[in-house]
Amino acid sequence: MLRNKFSTILFLLLLSFISCKEPTEVLVPKSDDGQVFAIDMGDSEIPYLVITTDGEIPYEPGVPARMKIYQQKKLIQEQRIDIEYRGKTSFRLSDKKSFNFETIDESGEDVDVSFFGLAEEEDWRLIGHVVNLQEKYAWDRSLIFNHVAYRLSLEIGKYASRGLFVEVEVNGEYLGVYYFCEKLKRDSERIDIKSLKPSSENISGGYILKIDKSDAGPEHDGKPLSYFMGNWEDDARYTEFNSFRSDFGISGQLLDFSPFGASYHPMLFQETYFNYEYPKAEDLTADQKTFIQNYINQFEQSLLEEPIPGQAPNYLEYIELNSFLDYFIINELCRNVDAYRISTFLTKDRDGKLAMGPVWDFNIGFDEGERIPANDWVINYNNYVGEDPWMVPFWWSKLLEDETFKQELKERWAFFRKGPLSESNIQGIIDSSVNQLIQNGAIERNYEKWDQGIGVNYEESISNLKSFLTDRISWMDSEIGSM
Repeated sequence: MLRNKFSTILFLLLLSFISCKEPTEVLVPKSDDGQVFAIDMGDSEIPYLVITTDGEIPYEPGVPARMKIYQQKKLIQEQRIDIEYRGKTSFRLSDKKSFNFETIDESGEDVDVSFFGLAEEEDWRLIGHVVNLQEKYAWDRSLIFNHVAYRLSLEIGKYASRGLFVEVEVNGEYLGVYYFCEKLKRDSERIDIKSLKPSSENISGGYILKIDKSDAGPEHDGKPLSYFMGNWEDDARYTEFNSFRSDFGISGQLLDFSPFGASYHPMLFQETYFNYEYPKAEDLTADQKTFIQNYINQFEQSLLEEPIPGQAPNYLEYIELNSFLDYFIINELCRNVDAYRISTFLTKDRDGKLAMGPVWDFNIGFDEGERIPANDWVINYNNYVGEDPWMVPFWWSKLLEDETFKQELKERWAFFRKGPLSESNIQGIIDSSVNQLIQNGAIERNYEKWDQGIGVNYEESISNLKSFLTDRISWMDSEIGSM
């Protein structure tokens, strides 16, 4: 009885002591406008995006949201947006999702907006590197593949998506480092070609085509995320409405079977499809579709013609040669395994010729992946990967056999090597990007979120990237110099 009474007195004294103690202050990272952040960025100068959606983020179409942009915890811009997930294979494989977003006004209407000094537009991208936590792998551990490739393209004078590194928080969850960049689209400040409307009398341009996996199409709008996580069949579902097929197989032979077969049919690897990117398929007239199909066919036929000694090759009547050379140079230098066969853009301006580019999507470029040796051309992809649903068209092997193309490539490569493609300039682009990310703590924060047993050694990834580029440049010097 006495022991119980003593215990009670002791407990009351302890409780009294606790209640009289000064409360402990819990530090919460906040902005100048009172926004509570998911993490503490310290004094990081890298822009920090806080996105709050009005509901679950879909694959398509998007959901309204509000985006606040902070720098050193100070609100610098606020914008209403419409956001959705993006990507095909990357969307399905990666736990770190990427996003498309459009800028809208308070009534939900599209509105052009400038971010970080970039030209006003309504369509933007937030690209994250691929991370698969279940299978413990990550593509582009450096986080800078796209930035380096796009920057090199811009420096040789060819438009590529412009952007910068940001960190992103969505609905209170920190998602890490992203590349905030422009969507590739027709615009005077992006892909600068003339507009083409159903009423246009001159239908010679402008067109944007894309050699790529097929788009799901508007008929899939509103389907649950679970559908898009497993809709691999849609990637190879080409139709006469959304695309057209080359008349020729990947070796330049005339195809003797009908286009638009079942998804992943056995002969798909022989086919090259051109998706209508701009105008959209539903905005193209039958005459416009026929025009661009015939133009591609005439170019391909001219490329397959035997050269006549002493005469310029006929294919030059159809293409902007420098655009083909520059597309080849950037994708080969960066060893973009997806180049030529997917994520490949082509344009034709009004009264102009067919042009390659802009370059896009380098998440399995540089030293990533093992499909192609580091000492061979990406255009030789077909020699190493048998019957992939998406193979490299015959164009590039024919071009690399042509004396005119080889001579122009040699001169252009030598010219760029003295400036934008010098090793010192390339290494400088890498160093400035890496220093920015490391010094502002972004790499540490990103991999605290996304390593989770993968075992990322960031310093090693940068060392490997630099070594790869040194070796690749040396190899290309030798190969192109001996043409």
